Amino acid sequence: MFFKQFTIMVRDLEKSIAFYETFAGLSITRRFQDGPAELAFLANKAGETEIELVSSQSMETFEGKGFFICFLTDKLDELRELALSKGLNASDIRIPDEKTRYFYVYDPDGVSVQLKQVL
Repeated sequence: MFFKQFTIMVRDLEKSIAFYETFAGLSITRRFQDGPAELAFLANKAGETEIELVSSQSMETFEGKGFFICFLTDKLDELRELALSKGLNASDIRIPDEKTRYFYVYDPDGVSVQLKQVL
């Protein structure tokens, strides 16, 4: 079995695309209109697990808490500074052990995103 995609209902597709391109290093693999909804799929590369962003005035957006998405990066300090410079509410960098560093930041729709560096 393969985890194909994770779908997030978003208010502003362009803002969400920019967030995941900038902070997760994802690129658009597909983008199209489906009736009243506009969809964009992002991944590291074609064939990998995707984040599906769906924008439609007729659908509810995610507004809750209780989960987070984690991305590995080797640019943790740079991304945290970028998040702070954009006025995003980035947490402090946490170091739970000698091989792991991470921080959290919210995407434009309130989804908690963990950016993690494994040393």
